[in-house]
Amino acid sequence: MAEPQAAPAGRSAAHGDSQPGASDGAAARILFVGDVVGGIGRRTLLESLPVLRERHTPTFVVVNAENIAGGLGITPKIADELLAAGVDAITLGNHTYHRREIYPYLDSQPRILRPANFLRSQPGHGTCVVEHDGLRLGVVNLSGNLYLRAGRSAFTEIEAALGELGAVDHILVDMHAEATSEKVAMGWHLDGRVTAVVGTHTHVPTADARVLPQGTAYITDVGMTGPRGGVIGVKREQAIQSLLTQMPVRFETSDEDPWLMGVLISCSRPRQADAIEQILMPRPPGP
Repeated sequence: MAEPQAAPAGRSAAHGDSQPGASDGAAARILFVGDVVGGIGRRTLLESLPVLRERHTPTFVVVNAENIAGGLGITPKIADELLAAGVDAITLGNHTYHRREIYPYLDSQPRILRPANFLRSQPGHGTCVVEHDGLRLGVVNLSGNLYLRAGRSAFTEIEAALGELGAVDHILVDMHAEATSEKVAMGWHLDGRVTAVVGTHTHVPTADARVLPQGTAYITDVGMTGPRGGVIGVKREQAIQSLLTQMPVRFETSDEDPWLMGVLISCSRPRQADAIEQILMPRPPGP
């Protein structure tokens, strides 16, 4: 597990306190868990949450679960299971609409998000606010535009998304994108305006977790909660066959070497991060 990254020493203590609508005391710990893949990832998440709660006492738990149902998409039943387990908000991505049964659920359940820069005509919403012990966390889900299908630009739509949140103490942005450049640029674009920008989608954790100069915690990719023994979640034999033959192959989720990958963001002032710590841990052993 990586050591926490200290916030830059030169940042003004008053910067975060000036945010509109935020409470005076905003100490919080935000646990974000990266792309949960298949049933093995779901079980790894659910079995790891009690360990993580005891170890880190997070105020909020947010999970990206766009690959949780058989490796593609999510179902209402699985989403309800995650929320019942204490997950505060669920973010998604390019596989949001893989399963049609999720469409009405996306409209009716406020705590599950699809990217805010999808078309407004598509099911669901891209922001939510959750509350614990008087603290309000705004969550925004975005999609990259390079190599992914998102109806509108993430960099223009983020302004409207932030405006929807209202008075909140902290803001977490899940930037679900293929291109590293888009994620890094979004981190800099929002530095000082949100508590954290966390990248998802590529399933491989990056080594650049840090607090940017104006107080926003950032990482290019949180990684994957699922089987490291596969190729970004699928059985390695099938992935290799596809690459060797250049022919269609039916992919199945691997079940080898499951790990949980996430980050813990520590905060003491409104919309400001003090530290971001990577969490990389194997699935807890069974009884």
